[in-house]
Amino acid sequence: MTNGSGFTAGIRKLALTAAIALAAGTAPMSASAQNEKPQYGGTLSLGMVYVTLSPLSWDPTDWPWKYAQDAGLMHESLMAADLSKSKRRGGKYAFTADSWLPTDATRGELAESWKFLENPPRVEFKLRKGIMFPDKPGIMKSREFVAQDVVANHNRMDKSPKKTPTVYDHIEKVEATDKHTVVFTFKNYFAEWDYRSGWGYNASIVPQEIFDAAGGNGAKDWKNHVGTGPFQLTDYVQSNSVTFTKNPIYWDKEQIGGQQYKLPFADKIIYRIIKDESAFLTALRTGKLDVLEGVRWSAVEELKKNAPALKWNRWLNTGGTFLSMRVDQKPFNDVRVRRALNMAVNKQEIVKAFYGGNAELFAYPMHPDYVGYYEPLDKMTESARELFVYNPDKAKALLAEAGYPKGFSFKVQVCACSPDHMELLPLISAYLEKVGVKIEIQPMEYGAFLSSMTTRTHTAGYFMQNGHTNPTTSIRKSFVTGQRWNPSGYSDPEFDKRMDTVYAERDESKRQLLIKIMTRDIVEKAPYIWLPVPYVYTAWWPWVKNYGGELRAGSERPGPIHARMWIDQDMKKKMGF
Repeated sequence: MTNGSGFTAGIRKLALTAAIALAAGTAPMSASAQNEKPQYGGTLSLGMVYVTLSPLSWDPTDWPWKYAQDAGLMHESLMAADLSKSKRRGGKYAFTADSWLPTDATRGELAESWKFLENPPRVEFKLRKGIMFPDKPGIMKSREFVAQDVVANHNRMDKSPKKTPTVYDHIEKVEATDKHTVVFTFKNYFAEWDYRSGWGYNASIVPQEIFDAAGGNGAKDWKNHVGTGPFQLTDYVQSNSVTFTKNPIYWDKEQIGGQQYKLPFADKIIYRIIKDESAFLTALRTGKLDVLEGVRWSAVEELKKNAPALKWNRWLNTGGTFLSMRVDQKPFNDVRVRRALNMAVNKQEIVKAFYGGNAELFAYPMHPDYVGYYEPLDKMTESARELFVYNPDKAKALLAEAGYPKGFSFKVQVCACSPDHMELLPLISAYLEKVGVKIEIQPMEYGAFLSSMTTRTHTAGYFMQNGHTNPTTSIRKSFVTGQRWNPSGYSDPEFDKRMDTVYAERDESKRQLLIKIMTRDIVEKAPYIWLPVPYVYTAWWPWVKNYGGELRAGSERPGPIHARMWIDQDMKKKMGF
């Protein structure tokens, strides 16, 4: 149970004493920095965005949402981010979005080129020739990556009982028309075709030989894996580390200072898994981590004092924080109750006191980076805006009108893996208690926490961060009937039809308008208590080169970014590490 206002005061004091003001973003590198000659060798040690979480599964047909983060150095996709368009290199993209690649910032990876054809609508991918899978004793001999690998990958994912509902409903068939050509034929035009099959969460190409091993269960064992990527998985210690070693036959190159350099630069990359926040901050400060991708704002000031050489990037979290309310259960089937709980939480105070000003009041379910799709709060309807204004008196009146004049109680599950959520939820509880609503907090380990939602056994309240993903998927996955990442169980047939209309619309400007209207509607319906979105920081030591805080080059996939980073060994030694 919560401990009420005492906790609130404590959190407020802690947050205010740690308040900071740092410039956002990463400035473009100077020409000399961009043209530094790369060094080969060494080991990069990284704390990922989700540094507290071990890989969820090594089998992609289990549909683990962070598979491409864990295996994206080894398994590649048809498409990836064009990192030459990054802000660091004078472009306009930060590449921090969890799963959004704008059309003008997408390049071919395993695919050399592609074109959209009509009658029927289809996409034809021309694959790069000569890309090789390395030899993996006991699993497969080295061989060329071919079109049939793409077809087999799609068919496996499509047949998986764990796949996201409707994810491939738009596809009529996938076929290899020759050794290096793959055609995705659609039932009708579908606006997210590139995300679903080109660079999305489940687009990693894994050879069939892995699945055939161990009596058909080979993909579940990390020791069986091999891919076309710049590194190969050579060790995994649960809750400790994932180790990758350079693939000597990797195909891709990087252009720096007008010259082409064979990738990757580092000999080894280690993804560290550290559950305790103080431990991973210490690992960064002492140089045991070269990069820590996610640092809470409250830790930055101390790190800047104790490790002033660190370089920084500040970014608005790409996941929205909220308390989901199950609309398929009383009392949350009544929109008045859901709106009341939104008004009962002082969100402005959370921004100022809990986050020290390092948060935005409204940045979910659309992210401000989604230019054209995002609509700021002051442009939305009055019905939407009032949910972000603290009004406990109106909250009480709405609760009484809905038949709960004395309030009620309910349970809320939260992941113990998130220090931020474990501190924030008791503060939310204290606000709700003032209008007669009490919550019982149930901390859970991540596996059990995720399973409770995906099996629909979660409690009436579910406190989580959910990725924005991309402008259209953010709405679909969170609010369309039957979707796995819809913890509120929100269901409206008319809303579902409007989502279908969005996907069928070829004109992006029209899609943007449709999404704006749908966003307004879902905010007003309040299936969640909408909470502020905090800023997060990425930190790295200056010996890490060809890097500016970029996080994803696909869907939760940092592999292409990490493969292009190199270590200035002399600088590291001179700095005493």
